Amino acid sequence: MVSEVNSPDPRARRRDEAAETGGFAELSSSPYRADRDRLVASPFFARLAGVTQVVSAGGSALLHNRLTHSLKVAQVARAIAERISTAEDSAALVAKLGGCEPDVAEAAALGHDLGHPPFGHLGEQVLDRIARHRYGLADGFEGNAQTFRIVTTTEVGGPVPRGLNLTAATRASLLKYPWARLHRPQPHPSELSVPPRGAGEPPQAPGSGSAKFSAYSTELAELDACRAPFADKIEYWQQTVEASVMDLADDIAYAIHDLQDFHRIGVLQHAEVATELGHWLTRRAELAALPEAELAETHRRPGRSLERLRRHLQAKDSWITHADAFAEAVTRVRQQLVDGLLGIPFDGSVEAEQATARFSAGWTARLVAGVVVTPSPSPRTGHVTLGPAQWHEVQVLKFVHKRFVLQRPDLALHQRGQASLIVTLVDALDAWLTDREEVSRLPRRLHDLVELAQAEYADLADHAPELLVGATGEPVQGADAVRALARGRAVIDFVSSLTDQQAAAMLDAISGRSAQPWSEPSVL
Repeated sequence: MVSEVNSPDPRARRRDEAAETGGFAELSSSPYRADRDRLVASPFFARLAGVTQVVSAGGSALLHNRLTHSLKVAQVARAIAERISTAEDSAALVAKLGGCEPDVAEAAALGHDLGHPPFGHLGEQVLDRIARHRYGLADGFEGNAQTFRIVTTTEVGGPVPRGLNLTAATRASLLKYPWARLHRPQPHPSELSVPPRGAGEPPQAPGSGSAKFSAYSTELAELDACRAPFADKIEYWQQTVEASVMDLADDIAYAIHDLQDFHRIGVLQHAEVATELGHWLTRRAELAALPEAELAETHRRPGRSLERLRRHLQAKDSWITHADAFAEAVTRVRQQLVDGLLGIPFDGSVEAEQATARFSAGWTARLVAGVVVTPSPSPRTGHVTLGPAQWHEVQVLKFVHKRFVLQRPDLALHQRGQASLIVTLVDALDAWLTDREEVSRLPRRLHDLVELAQAEYADLADHAPELLVGATGEPVQGADAVRALARGRAVIDFVSSLTDQQAAAMLDAISGRSAQPWSEPSVL
């Protein structure tokens, strides 16, 4: 069980500071700044430099990786937090909702992607399928839940034996989706009449819970403890203010900086984006009248994908979606993205660099200026959100990225290879774990993760057996079944902690394709 110092104080840590070991010297008297420093010092943070944002950067200075993305999210988050916590029109409401410490918002932004596995969201999807279908783990794998597991459990380089001993406020700020896939809280947010964003999108198997969540069954006590100080300030399923700031900052950075990246490397082309947006603007009434079936069948024709987005937003987010605001957003994005940024081919020239910088700075300033704090938000958003104009603009910017980058066949080909790599690596490691003659020579890190998971699942079997269920929802009973779950969680923990390059190199080594022994101490 987890205990807080002087709970329910959001400044409390999981354990008494006096009991900490390891000589971790704090650089600030602020407990929240100390949290930020601990996250930045973590090797899990450093590894983000080698983890895919959208496509593997491979050392390219033109593409963001998870580390540079996190740094930019942190910049945006701090700017938002400083503004809303001091502005006359929001400071009192923010305080009533639990407060917004800029250091906490920045720490959450720096740490929000710690749990991302090799190859980004593609790796996340593959590991989730493996966890549920191969190992029978009802929780599967989710990057946000893995982040929370790292900072509370599997990080061993901090001031205490397990986790980073962050304050309750910072731990709560990392809970973008403050619920488990299946078990907590009750009633589960997915059962609400209007589910929060993430809770209502189920994974592939019916009845297997929410696709997005921020805590596994093994960390539910941690979730309850860090949320306790906010119980009388926000709804049980809502983000804390700092978590809401982090979530919004992530959205803003994603909407802007990924477009920059793919313009820089020549993937995002002026003509195709201009055609899509321009066609919708000139024929919006005609497209709005198309039957749904016809629109779906012909979605690749100009303007039709954008019309599908408009209808999707109207169905999912009617609390804010408005036809005229959507049209105005398309017009603004066309002017500033198509005619502005994409109108100047990126060739490394001063002119091209300045256009890119103007695009990023202008959009960041506009979106941060559009942030509002609301006392009673829709369940589909947090207390910190965007005004209607900026909200629609972010949706259109994200659409451009999805339609003209993520849906490209050449990217799909690349990602299918990465998916195969992860599956093969998991198979090889699992075979090693079950090889009686070679199990004694396991990578030490994997060995330790197996022991940790076995202790966790044995504890659940003894004290909370209702949480110990398989992917089919059936109770897990017997020591062998518990060990099998633990083995699966350990393998998933291990693989998800690798960088893109480490995963590829380890597979080469374990399959005999490498001429050199695998020799990275941080992994073995």
